[in-house]
Amino acid sequence: MTRCYLNAMAMVSAIGEGREIAYHRLRSGKARLTQTDSFSSERPMPLGLYSGALPEIVLTEAHWHSRNNRLALAALNQIQTAIADAVNSFGRHRIGVVIGTSTSGISDTESCLKQRARTGALPPGYDYRMQEMGATAAFIAAVLQLSGPVFGISTACSSGAKALASARRLLRSGVCDAVIAGGVDTLCHLTVQGFSSLEAISEQPCNPFSVNRKGINIGEGAALFLVTREPGVIELAGVGESSDAHHISAPDPTGAGAIRCMRAALADAGITPNAIGYVNLHGTATQLNDQMEARAVADVFGNTVPCSSTKPLTGHTLGAAGALEAAICWLALNEGFLPRHIWDGWPDPALPALNLVAEHREVDDFEYALSNSFAFGGNNISLILRRVG
Repeated sequence: MTRCYLNAMAMVSAIGEGREIAYHRLRSGKARLTQTDSFSSERPMPLGLYSGALPEIVLTEAHWHSRNNRLALAALNQIQTAIADAVNSFGRHRIGVVIGTSTSGISDTESCLKQRARTGALPPGYDYRMQEMGATAAFIAAVLQLSGPVFGISTACSSGAKALASARRLLRSGVCDAVIAGGVDTLCHLTVQGFSSLEAISEQPCNPFSVNRKGINIGEGAALFLVTREPGVIELAGVGESSDAHHISAPDPTGAGAIRCMRAALADAGITPNAIGYVNLHGTATQLNDQMEARAVADVFGNTVPCSSTKPLTGHTLGAAGALEAAICWLALNEGFLPRHIWDGWPDPALPALNLVAEHREVDDFEYALSNSFAFGGNNISLILRRVG
């Protein structure tokens, strides 16, 4: 079977912009969440806001001008050289774009609707297309003048990881020679208030797998990869997917779907569980997700594999989360470290014990990392990344 590699990686989130900043902030383990009432009229809450400057969009059409696309452009600019090399090698018609998102330009539409409520009219030039789920994928293709396959994926919290799986299929089928794939999601009132209505939001920094956990912190971010068949330092070695169809928003409490997709990823990579050196947990800090995932990870790996949830550092970036956490695994493998698990240190006695990484650890002998993403409707995916050489 054709091997596929993540030859270039870019990331933007609450922990900063670019690989070097992200590496140092992951090492420090200091939370980067912002306490704000900007997205709630009821109370301040910690959110994973990206506070840095974002690049301006030079395309003139109004429907390209969204914060989501500016966030995507900030990530895209980090890997421009690798993309230019791919264009020279393969041609623009052989490069695809697959982007996962759950918000697209909804935050910009919210601002326009507020203006209509005040004045009775939408702003001149408002274009609904800015919030379409395929808008950011189409924007990247337009900026780079690519003519290969272009589409968006919106499967809630698994979207960014699903984009990487789709990229691998495009390469293996021979449809593309390179794919720009990942996830981009922007904070908006719709998602923050929606999760609040589900009573899933925590008013304190999230506390995954603690007996004191109270819910998630929503965040925003972007992570993009250039995926090709050309050998590189990190391989996308395994993909496992499953669908519980257990409940519209609650996971199957037995963890059956999560177990299936982790085992499928291991089988796809051709390895046994003891080959995995690190698991990036979905780890949302909700009661039900942590309960399900602890059971599933313990079933597949026991209690020895080092694990952590990095959402206390980034917030839960929803449609970008699967790609952003794959990027964190990419960094962990490439730089040789295990991201620490940020929590209060009080385990839930009702959950199986996991080997949560208590302190930042430099390691140079692990080859495989697994990243979990479990979405609404039981839409599950596990990715396995391998360090080459």
